[in-house]
Amino acid sequence: MAQCVQSVQEFIQDSFVPLVAALCSEEAERLTRKNNLGFSELVKPFCRLTSEVHMRDPNNQLHVIKNLKIAVNNIITHSPQPGGIRKLLNDVVSVSQPTEGLVTNVITAGDYDLNISDRSVKASVPWYNNWKDTLMELNTSTFYSATTPWFESYRESFLQSMPASDHEFLNHYVACMLVVSSGEPEPVEQFLKLSQEQHRIQHSSEYAYPKWFIPNTLKYYVLLHDVSAGEEQRADSVYEEMKQRYGTQGCYLLKINSRGSNRGADEQIPDPWSQYLQKNSIQTQESYDDGPYTVISNRNADHLISADLDNDIQVDGLSNNFKAHPLQLDHLSDTSSSFDGTDYIKTTSSLHESKKTSSGTPHGACLTLTDHDRIRQFIQEFTFRGLLPHIEKTIRQLNDQLISRKGLSRSLFSATKKWFSGSKVPEKSINELKNTSGLLYPPEAPELQIRKMADLCFLVQHYELAYSCYHTAKKDFLNDQAMLYAAGALEMAAVSAFLQPGAPRPYPAHYMDTAIQTYRDICKNMVLAERCVLLSAEILKSQSKYSDAAALLIRLTSEDSDLRSALLLEQAAHCFINMKSPMVRKFAFHMILAGHRYSKAGQKKHALRCYSQAMQVYKGKGWSLAEDHINFTIGRQSFTLRQLDNAVSAFRHILINDSKQPAAQQGTFLREYLYVYKNVTQLSPDGPLPQLPLPYINNSATRVFFGHDRRPSEGEKQAATHISLDQEYDCESSHQWKELEEQVVAVVNKGIIPSNFQPTQYCLNSYSDNSKFPLAVVEEPVTVEVAFRNPLKVPLLLTDLSLLWKFQPKDFSAKHNGETKELACGNDMIGAEVIAEFLINSEETKMARLKLFPHQTGELHILGVVYNLGTIQGTMMLDGIDPSIGLQAGKFVYNGMSVRGRQELEIQGPRLNNTKEEKTSIKYGPDRRLDPIITEEMPLLEVFFINFPTGLLCGEIRKAYVEFVNVSKCPLTALKVVSKHPEFFTFGGNTAVLTPLSPSASENCSAYKTVVTDSTSVCTALMSSASSVNFGVGTGSQPEVIHVPLPDSVLLPGASVQLPMWLHGPDEEGVHEINFLFYYESIKKHSKMCHRVLRHTAVICTSRSLNVRATVCRSNALEDEGKGDNMLVFVDVENINTSEAGVKEFHIVQVSSNSKHWKLQKAVNLSEDKDYKLASRERGKLCFKAVRCKNSGENYTFADIVFGNEQIISSASPCADFFFRSLSSELKRTHTQSNMFHGAAKQPFDEAVRLIQKCSEVDLNIVVLWKAYVVEDNKQLILEGQHHVVLHTVGKEAFSFPQKQGFKKILGNSDWEDLEQESPEMVLLKFFRPENTSLPTRPTSEQLSNLIKTSLHYPESFNHSFHQKSLCLVPVTLLLSNCSEADVDVIIDLRHKTTSPEALEIHGSFTWLGQTQYKRQLKSQEVYSLQLKACFVRTGVYNLGTHRVFAKLADQVTLFETSQQNSMPALIIINNI
Repeated sequence: MAQCVQSVQEFIQDSFVPLVAALCSEEAERLTRKNNLGFSELVKPFCRLTSEVHMRDPNNQLHVIKNLKIAVNNIITHSPQPGGIRKLLNDVVSVSQPTEGLVTNVITAGDYDLNISDRSVKASVPWYNNWKDTLMELNTSTFYSATTPWFESYRESFLQSMPASDHEFLNHYVACMLVVSSGEPEPVEQFLKLSQEQHRIQHSSEYAYPKWFIPNTLKYYVLLHDVSAGEEQRADSVYEEMKQRYGTQGCYLLKINSRGSNRGADEQIPDPWSQYLQKNSIQTQESYDDGPYTVISNRNADHLISADLDNDIQVDGLSNNFKAHPLQLDHLSDTSSSFDGTDYIKTTSSLHESKKTSSGTPHGACLTLTDHDRIRQFIQEFTFRGLLPHIEKTIRQLNDQLISRKGLSRSLFSATKKWFSGSKVPEKSINELKNTSGLLYPPEAPELQIRKMADLCFLVQHYELAYSCYHTAKKDFLNDQAMLYAAGALEMAAVSAFLQPGAPRPYPAHYMDTAIQTYRDICKNMVLAERCVLLSAEILKSQSKYSDAAALLIRLTSEDSDLRSALLLEQAAHCFINMKSPMVRKFAFHMILAGHRYSKAGQKKHALRCYSQAMQVYKGKGWSLAEDHINFTIGRQSFTLRQLDNAVSAFRHILINDSKQPAAQQGTFLREYLYVYKNVTQLSPDGPLPQLPLPYINNSATRVFFGHDRRPSEGEKQAATHISLDQEYDCESSHQWKELEEQVVAVVNKGIIPSNFQPTQYCLNSYSDNSKFPLAVVEEPVTVEVAFRNPLKVPLLLTDLSLLWKFQPKDFSAKHNGETKELACGNDMIGAEVIAEFLINSEETKMARLKLFPHQTGELHILGVVYNLGTIQGTMMLDGIDPSIGLQAGKFVYNGMSVRGRQELEIQGPRLNNTKEEKTSIKYGPDRRLDPIITEEMPLLEVFFINFPTGLLCGEIRKAYVEFVNVSKCPLTALKVVSKHPEFFTFGGNTAVLTPLSPSASENCSAYKTVVTDSTSVCTALMSSASSVNFGVGTGSQPEVIHVPLPDSVLLPGASVQLPMWLHGPDEEGVHEINFLFYYESIKKHSKMCHRVLRHTAVICTSRSLNVRATVCRSNALEDEGKGDNMLVFVDVENINTSEAGVKEFHIVQVSSNSKHWKLQKAVNLSEDKDYKLASRERGKLCFKAVRCKNSGENYTFADIVFGNEQIISSASPCADFFFRSLSSELKRTHTQSNMFHGAAKQPFDEAVRLIQKCSEVDLNIVVLWKAYVVEDNKQLILEGQHHVVLHTVGKEAFSFPQKQGFKKILGNSDWEDLEQESPEMVLLKFFRPENTSLPTRPTSEQLSNLIKTSLHYPESFNHSFHQKSLCLVPVTLLLSNCSEADVDVIIDLRHKTTSPEALEIHGSFTWLGQTQYKRQLKSQEVYSLQLKACFVRTGVYNLGTHRVFAKLADQVTLFETSQQNSMPALIIINNI
């Protein structure tokens, strides 16, 4: 229960005070009206005594009365109607509201303020646990005093408006003041008239109201003297006469109005009346001028309740009949009825107006501070000399009467002790008693006299004697079964027991429980039951029995009075919150109940406050349905009270939380929200657009795209893929595009990337780098993709959806960078696309793409979206089918309810994590994707690919065309294309001679440049030469960056150019994504944007074709005397096509070589039919003789060995293009690997080692050109292609494409065994540690074996007659060839014998004659001939290759043995003749 300003003792004492009636003459009333006050109002602020008062009890014991208050009221001759009381109480509660902005009495929790805080502490409690802890802290605070002033006002008005009844005397008048003005002609006669009038009112049966305490009521005569206008001498004389007639104890001269009403306006005199009279304004501001019977109010004059039943009294135009009030029923009963909220609002507003009027009226204008003291002295004199002696005398008389009638001892005081100490008769329970509430006692009944004495003692704070009397009366009433009387005695006995000083006995709460049950169930008097509850709850609360108090308050809630139930439920809620362990959920639940009853009673403001306070407990606990109900009610109540902002906020909470409501309920919430929002916007139609809560916008998912949409493909014309919003973001791909752009920019800027370089970003999203302002081009659209999400189960319809933006025009072409000019932004600067209808189905996430068209350069800021939010009809589920499914744009049934609003697009940048400060705090960088800079016009390129294939054979050559179109108004230049796979495509050589004619000009529509060959030149090679510079692979250039050969290097606006493009299928099968980046510039240099790029990703699926392997080895034949440079090249070609592509067979049409040092000379094992066909899985072997080029310069020598009748010019495009590009890629790959394995080496190559290694190196490249016959759709097609094999080392096998572990499946087991000979070396490389690797200091045995080449010249058979001569001598010539470029010392040792028994069995033994060891020095490339003789003793087959050759460089010491180049034995046959 809420804390009261007063203590419970003060509250009870002020609730039951002695009542004094006042009868004034018209002249006396006129004197007081000078101060805008009636007589009772005049004395009201001074009715509390400031000093203690003493009186004696019936035992003559001195009794002290502290802080006594009396009530002086005008006489009311009719009891108030129940309807009037109900209206009064409703008005009291409605005008008493929490002070707006009073933070010292609230706990702020979330968006609401909870009025349960103490005066000095303010706490912010967003969640339950913290809130509970704070309440615990506040509960123990010494300053804790959460108040509910509306309840206190209601309680005070309720107690004061209770009509007097016959079963108790607390509301009966004890005395009567007769007030006459000294200015009247005959004051004494006027006193007599008033006395007679009082007597008539009290004793005449004509008046049943008011009630009087005893027949002999104390009359106190007051002479009112106007000091400013009356004659003081006459007043004194009249007062003397009064004292003689009435005695000094019964009369008083009161002087007032010491100050004239027309002067002293500048003096500030305190106004003690305003705090009392403001309450009167709740009813009306009536001034009663109709005599003593109309100037009548209830006690304390706090509220004026007229009781005229004739409906004929009109005061200030207001009727005193309360029957017309909405709370008044047609019949006079104690039940209340609800009334319309609109009437209530009118009533409240009129009450506030009357309150303002009354508060502006000055009171006591003619009174000085001296007059204030006189009035205060008058009340004290009246109480000391008149009232208290009269009460003391009455108590004695009643005590004596009771003693004489009962025949008891000297005083009731001692008698009650005997009664209490004797045996007690068990009291009957309420259920056993008959319903005798209608029993009435005569006024002189002894039981009523005891009750009367008890009430008098209670009024003068003699609680012990009062308790004794109440206890005695209670027993008498119960014995007589007078239940109404008994309940009253029980009630006051309990209160008296509580108020006794020193607390001699505990508070008898069961007395109160019995009284409440009796009032409610037997007597059917809810008013008295309510008084019991109010008193008992306050007492229990003071004893910290909050649980009992809450149960008591809840027990009296009923359907007969919504206002009473609401107030008591609210106080019960406060009891729960004030417990030692606050029961916060019970508090919230009962606040909800109270709010509901307030709403039924028409107290909309209080209902709103209760719901708002309860919301703090339910908020954020996951009780979404309860939250929705509370927010919905808050929204409706706020709307009724015209608090539209609060209503919008409440409905917003319902919609933005993840609602668990069914679709129908959500639809209701949404419609209510739209209706309220529409009312809000109508109040300020010219104000800023409000923020809408629906649909949700995922700000971080916002994407921005600069440029036009991609053109669709037209037939064989395929547009460049570029970039669009339909593509998913790929981090790896984005990095690749950035690298490509950096590569081409570096080439354009001579190897240096400019410091202000900013990678082109056409699509910005949450993954891109948005720290810099993006660049957009004037006249090109800016598309913003906004991610909307509908959290509701009902569809949302957005109409007239567009972007909200701000634009600052700037001229970037000027040198000073322009000045920002704030101009009115119209469609002439920025054009905005408007989406007429955008439907988002239930719980759907949908993207909206909105465009802006900038027409001027400057800075654009995209702020948000603006749209009309509405719903569509027919969103209810019918037969389980959601009709929202399948709705199409332009076909919606619009229900007419929509509001215009906006939502901001605020994107949070990435969290900064670079510096220490950023790591230790939470800071976010900027995200500027919505703030593009509109730059001046730039060229715009579109690229189309014509006849571009999607599938190729590995190594296949295909010709396509590329169309370049300039769709802008600016010419473009410096067109380049960059790709990570330059070996995939070419635009042809730099000179027209190297570029073949169009496909139709060549035989068989070949993509190559061909020449018909002579049949005699088939076996030998056809020579040509070319430079790599002609094909863009010169020294120091970037092969990945290719210049596009535009005519005149410029593409004019609107112009288009078609260029041929040759494609070469990648050597590895599978799906390949090949990225092209087209780079171009404007002829005019711009400050912001230097270049533009266009992206294209080609997807090519390649299938297997041929596998080419090649090996080069030195030839033993030395035909060219003096030059031993010839080698044998073995080419192994296998058809590994699986016939999936419909390939019938492959034809090897030509094998070409290209090298700076070597060339193919002729084919060795060419078959006679000259046609090399390979069906599926077939393998062919070719052998060629290679010789060294005579003029080895920078140009490459091309040698073509043709197997058909048509030569392909291998030194022309596209054959040479793809060769040079594959060569560049191969060199790049081997360079990367050498860096990987030898990157840590520091020392340079040893010159000698380098010379030895160079002997085994060979720079020969083989190109195998082929044709494939494919059957497709019953037509035979001829496909062309080429494979490249790069031969680096003598004796080491090379392949046309890099090998993989899985390649064993393709080659077959036998071939794999050959490959596995290389694997040990590959495995060892894996275990090298980069930090320990170093370049070899000694050459390998394989390299050493190639240093000297040997060859034996001898007759294959020799005839000798062993009969004639037993020794056969055969001359043998040994040729030694120095393959290196250095001088070499050679040792030839002929002493070597074959020791293996197998060799001896096969080949016989022989002996070399003459010198067995020779030493010679061979110059660079020298060939030396050594004549030897072999001696044989018998016929047979002999192997002459038994010699050993050792060599060392001339300046080296180490010897090493060369390998036997003749791998086959040098066999000679000796025949006997």
